[in-house]
Amino acid sequence: MINLSTCIKFCGLTREQDVDTAVENGASAIGFVLYSKSPRHVSSERAGILARRLPAFVTPVLLFVNADKALIEQSLDRVPGAWLQFHGDESAEFCTQTAQQLKTRWIRAVRIGTDFESSAFDLVKYALEYKSAQALLLDAHVQGYGGGGQTFNWSHITQNVSAHLVLSGGLTPANVASGIAHFKSLGLSLGVDVSSGVEQEKGIKDPEKIKAFVKAVRSAG
Repeated sequence: MINLSTCIKFCGLTREQDVDTAVENGASAIGFVLYSKSPRHVSSERAGILARRLPAFVTPVLLFVNADKALIEQSLDRVPGAWLQFHGDESAEFCTQTAQQLKTRWIRAVRIGTDFESSAFDLVKYALEYKSAQALLLDAHVQGYGGGGQTFNWSHITQNVSAHLVLSGGLTPANVASGIAHFKSLGLSLGVDVSSGVEQEKGIKDPEKIKAFVKAVRSAG
């Protein structure tokens, strides 16, 4: 485990003012959802406009769900330097080859069951399968591929893995410190990813919730 401050990714941003607020409060990464069925969906053109507001060293991340390579390449052309986040049923081979061809880094979302299923989830096996990913994003398995504001059962994940981890799924200013305490020692490093937990409504972020979330993360270390 690398002893680093917990990085923060805000995901599902659709407005300029939300991007600005996240950056002003110390975001490490900003996620744009390129999945048409999501209420937080933006087009690749819109993602490009929003990403141009990001200063150096704040990373844009493009979230895809079972997208074809043409859309991924088109989107990356509009958001140069972005990382890819695969959030659907993409195979390790598809993720690795796509990222290599487009010369970028990528994150693999791990969809963990919200009930008994999570007790049988083998994170070590998953990390080996997706070993080329820059990080594994641990999210709750909900209908619609994430963004449901639900947590999975954190206590069922106790395996140490040789991977960088990003905790997601139902995080809020009230529970993120507990999540950090549980997961910080399980991987090479830990980041957190929040979307619904800092919203007024889907796709519309709340500046006070963003500030409270960042304060809670920084207090947790």
